[in-house]
Amino acid sequence: MDESHTQTQIQVVVESPKLIINNDTALNLHNNNNNVKTKSSSTKQPILSSILTKFHAGYFRISMSLCSQALLWKILVEPNDDVHSLRQVFRLVPSTAFNFLWSLALFTLVLQSLLYILRCLLHFQMVKTEFLHQVGVNYLFAPWISWLLLLQSSPFVTPNTLYYQVFWWVFVVPIVVLDVKIYGQWLTKGKRFLATVANPTSQLSVIGNLVAARAAAEMGWKETAVCMFSLGIAHYLVVFVTLYQRLSGDNALPAMLRPVFFLFIGAPSVASLAWCSISGKFDIASKMFFFLSLFLFMSLVARPELFRKSMKKFHVTWWAYSFPLSLLALAAIKYAEEVKGGIAHALMVVLSALSVLVCVVLIAVTAVNSNILLPPSSTSSTTRSNTKTSSISSTSRCDSR
Repeated sequence: MDESHTQTQIQVVVESPKLIINNDTALNLHNNNNNVKTKSSSTKQPILSSILTKFHAGYFRISMSLCSQALLWKILVEPNDDVHSLRQVFRLVPSTAFNFLWSLALFTLVLQSLLYILRCLLHFQMVKTEFLHQVGVNYLFAPWISWLLLLQSSPFVTPNTLYYQVFWWVFVVPIVVLDVKIYGQWLTKGKRFLATVANPTSQLSVIGNLVAARAAAEMGWKETAVCMFSLGIAHYLVVFVTLYQRLSGDNALPAMLRPVFFLFIGAPSVASLAWCSISGKFDIASKMFFFLSLFLFMSLVARPELFRKSMKKFHVTWWAYSFPLSLLALAAIKYAEEVKGGIAHALMVVLSALSVLVCVVLIAVTAVNSNILLPPSSTSSTTRSNTKTSSISSTSRCDSR
């Protein structure tokens, strides 16, 4: 009796897990079948919905880089009083190359703007979450920075036209609104005061004000330009000191986001350009900002290990390299025009060539890895779901046996 009783207990212990596994497997199979039915019933929406879900303001790094590169090419090929032989090299570039680049920047920016507008309309909760994120909120300045740079590089609209002035107001008002919201929180120590949320992307708010100041100075609006410049440079000093105190090591940002450290170069570079447009010449103040950006550039280049992990796999954050380099090259051009020396022009050529090379490489790499930026099609998703369902069905049959 004891032996038979023991054998019965063993059978219960062995069989009960089988029953549990079969029940769980059936439940998973049922859920997966429901998911497949849901996907097949909404074949029109998944592609657009998945794009809008994945798309965020950080993708405007691409348009910022292209628009700043277009402004760089415009300044390089336009006629000026600089007769140095190194400067004459850039005039060999045909104007059609600049027009193509400007058109590409316009197309990219319009496409990204439309996608983000749809994201705001259809996925407003995601946009709200992005606004509350300490990094994502700073990239809300990126679209307006891109439009201002594209406006300044436009071959069709000049600063003395009414269209230029209207576009300036359209692009600057959102920057001022974001300034009031973000700077107000920093000042009053609200939920996100600066000491707790400061990161290199915080400098985008500064860059937005300084780019607006340069555009206003190009129109001859000196008072407005000085107003925007003072707003930007005052908060740049605060952000710069805070970042120096807070970012004491390499682990302040995830490895994927470390390319944004190059924004340290962008803020002083655009400050030198803005003050040059306001004062009418590349004076001592502009040179000080340029030398600061040049020093920060050398400091970052001397630390390749900081960016090694972020370069293992392509990501949209790679575009954070191009935008600040273009601004640094623009400042180097103005410096060379003022100094008129061989070393200054050699520096201008090196930085401009490096900026163009980085932008071209990023365009090529992005084109090759476009599948990373865009979500997979609904057909492939359904195929993977059916494959997974078949696998679960096979497992269920094996367990039944």
